[in-house]
Amino acid sequence: MADPYKPRAPFAPWDRRDLPGLFDVEETARRVGNYKWAEMKLFEALGGWVATVPELDVKMRLGTHCYKHAWHAELWHKRLPELREMNPDRLTVPANDAFVAFVEGVTEPEAPGLTIEKLVGVYRVFLPHLVGAYTFHLNATSEITDAPTIRSLKFILQDDMEDWREGEMLIQSLIETPEEVDRAAAHQARLEKLIVAAGGVAGPGSIGRQPASV
Repeated sequence: MADPYKPRAPFAPWDRRDLPGLFDVEETARRVGNYKWAEMKLFEALGGWVATVPELDVKMRLGTHCYKHAWHAELWHKRLPELREMNPDRLTVPANDAFVAFVEGVTEPEAPGLTIEKLVGVYRVFLPHLVGAYTFHLNATSEITDAPTIRSLKFILQDDMEDWREGEMLIQSLIETPEEVDRAAAHQARLEKLIVAAGGVAGPGSIGRQPASV
């Protein structure tokens, strides 16, 4: 008969999880606030473009994707009070001014003839960097103490990976000439420089790699 008073390991024998992750409560709350802000901006951008893009297939996809980002922002909003005893709106901020400049660059193309630029900004720059930040967070946080955040990350990553694929297919269907290839590449390069200056969606260290010291 097993001794009920014998000390046992905290987890089952096959469970090799570690209790601590890389983030404390303050860092998790900061990142989640950055994520919420970014998701809100994606929702606003895609929702605004639905009324202006002339291509019906693009319009339909943007309409579907924008509400996913609204839901993602809601998920992050619900996590904030659990992470910090304060008003979630105080944590819903961009990572830094450089990231604000990046978002302004993404949303800058407004004319109906700039659908390529709109999609490139979201699906070749913004969304890949968001997926990178989320993937790092998922791998770096504690499966024990931060399980609710992990659950939200898995839901959101599934959406974002699907939308990334659909967005890339739309871009490929729109680019038909060498001039359009150059347009897409030039806009992507400009935005990549802006988000590199920001350090990513959550600032320097968004994917764990700190910038080289000067």
